[in-house]
Amino acid sequence: MNRIGLAGVLSAAVMTLTLAMPGAASAESKFQCKPDETYVMNVMVSAHPYWVPVYQGFKQAAAAMGCKTVFSGTPDYDIAKQIASFEQDLIKKPAGVLLHPMQADPFIEPINRAIENGTTVVTFAADSPKSKRVSYITSDNLAEAKFAAEEIVKQVGDDAEYGVLENPGQSNHDLRVTAFIDYLAKNYPKMKLVGRQASNQDTNVANKAVASMLQANPNLKALWIPEAGSAEGAVAAVLEAKAKVLIMHADITPATLEQIKAGNIHMALSPNQGMQGYLGFVATFMAAHPELIDPFNDYKTSGYNPMSIPFADNGFAVITKENADSFDLNKYMQGRDPS
Repeated sequence: MNRIGLAGVLSAAVMTLTLAMPGAASAESKFQCKPDETYVMNVMVSAHPYWVPVYQGFKQAAAAMGCKTVFSGTPDYDIAKQIASFEQDLIKKPAGVLLHPMQADPFIEPINRAIENGTTVVTFAADSPKSKRVSYITSDNLAEAKFAAEEIVKQVGDDAEYGVLENPGQSNHDLRVTAFIDYLAKNYPKMKLVGRQASNQDTNVANKAVASMLQANPNLKALWIPEAGSAEGAVAAVLEAKAKVLIMHADITPATLEQIKAGNIHMALSPNQGMQGYLGFVATFMAAHPELIDPFNDYKTSGYNPMSIPFADNGFAVITKENADSFDLNKYMQGRDPS
C-alpha cells in the first residue's frame, strides 16, 4: 500500500474515532475500549521533553474512546534497560504498546513474543522492521535529510566543510545522517565531510566532539545533528570557540528553542509530535482490534494483521526564529495533565 493509501486509512480511522468521542458515540459504537483496556507508550530517555507532546497526542486519541494509557520506559540511554521496562509492561497484559525502540534488532524477539502473547505492538519515530510489529508511525527521515542538506548549501554555499554527529544503532537517527551525507555527495560533490562522531544524545560528549572538530578543522562551516540533546552540546562548543558555524538539527528541546531564538542555531526540523502520538494510538488501537476492518486482501489466509501499516508519515515542522514561539512546550502544557 502506498503512502497516499495509508493516509486515507488513517484519515478514515481518525474520522471514525471523532464520531466515537464521549457524548457523541452511540451505545453500539465499536470504537470504545472495554473497562480497564490499557495502552502503553514505551520510550528510552523517558525524561526527554520530546516525548511530552507525543504522549499528549496519544492520550487525546485514547480519551476519545475511553481507553486508559500508561507512559513507560527507562530514563537511561540503555537498550538492556529499555527492553527490561518493555517486558515489565507486558506482565500487566496491556492491549497494545506504542514503542520507540532504541535499537532495531535487540527488540525483534521481545516484540514478536509480545504479539504472540496477545499484546499488539506499533513502533514510532524509530523502528524494528524485522520484527512482527504491526505498524510504524514516523516523520519522513529522508525528506528531513534532503531539506537539511539543501538549506545548508543555500546558506554556506556548495563548496564548504561540514560535520555531523550521530547515534549509531537508532534507526531514525542513522537514516537522518546517512541520507544527508549521501545526498550531499551525489548532488554537491564539492561539499567535504571533515567530521563524523558519535555523541549518543549525550550533551557533554557532543560538546567535546564538536570542540575537537573545530580545532582540527578551522574552516568548518556547518553541522547537521539528528536530535536536539547533542545539539545543545554542539552549540555550546561553537559559542565557546567563537566560531561561525551554521547549526541545524532534528527534533526540539526548550534549550535548543532558546538558541534558535537567540540566532545561535539556524533552524530545527521537528516531527509533528502531537500527531505522531495521536496517529500512533489510532494505529495501535486498530491493530488490537483487527475485527473492525475487513479489507479486500489475503490477510485471512496469510495470517497477518489487516491493520498493518508499513509507514505512516506524521509530517515535520521547520522551526526558525520567526515561528519559535509556536513550539514553546511550557505554553503548550498550560492547563494540560502531564501524567
